[in-house]
Amino acid sequence: MGRSRRTLPEELLLLALDPATGTTAQPQSLDLGLAGAQLVELALAGRIAPDGDRIAVVVPRPTGDPTLDCALELLRRRGAPVRAVHWIGGPRLGLRQTYLSHLERCGMVHAVEGQMCGVLPTTRYQATDTAISREIRARLDSAIRTGVPPDPRTAALAALAHAVGLGKHLYPGNEGRSSRSRLRDLIRHDPMGGLVAHAVMDVQNGVAAQPRRGAAPAGRQAPAARPVAENARGVPAQPRRGPMARVPAH
Repeated sequence: MGRSRRTLPEELLLLALDPATGTTAQPQSLDLGLAGAQLVELALAGRIAPDGDRIAVVVPRPTGDPTLDCALELLRRRGAPVRAVHWIGGPRLGLRQTYLSHLERCGMVHAVEGQMCGVLPTTRYQATDTAISREIRARLDSAIRTGVPPDPRTAALAALAHAVGLGKHLYPGNEGRSSRSRLRDLIRHDPMGGLVAHAVMDVQNGVAAQPRRGAAPAGRQAPAARPVAENARGVPAQPRRGPMARVPAH
């Protein structure tokens, strides 16, 4: 995969970035959306494919994008198709910061250092090229306004934006109600984007935490595995110790 085109996680993050405050809208659900956007990007690259409500690796060849390739390798290690809701709901740390740092290296955002309550160091991010964000937004606006079925990438972006709750950020107030409704309707135009968007919403609604029926034979209790948090590069996260850490502003 070439790096001349922005990936869906990058576009979703730029959509969520508030140009006035340098913070991201819907930070908690955005983390789920970024994990879902990785799945859609890998599907667009032909590396994975939906298998019912599961995700199967069909071509394990790396894409050339380090962060996407970490996700692809983690999926490959599973050995069997994984439910999208379980993948997106997995405890994976640092994904949003990884993409913010990448956008900063690419010159699309710049970090602004500050303090919270005058004590805790924080970092906010301002877009350096607002034309990029305007182009991304224009694609959504066009799909909403014209009613013409969008391309799969734009349809998936719309589905993810709706799933993480960006509708009220992009189209606020009563005047934006019809646009928010049409944004939601775009979810049907891309099967993979729709699958992932529904999985993101299911995780937020607690569906991922519900036990699957038939998971263990009657009379036998399946051992509960303790989730191990992973960072964005697939490495188990270690407890942070030592000096006060810098906190990215949401």
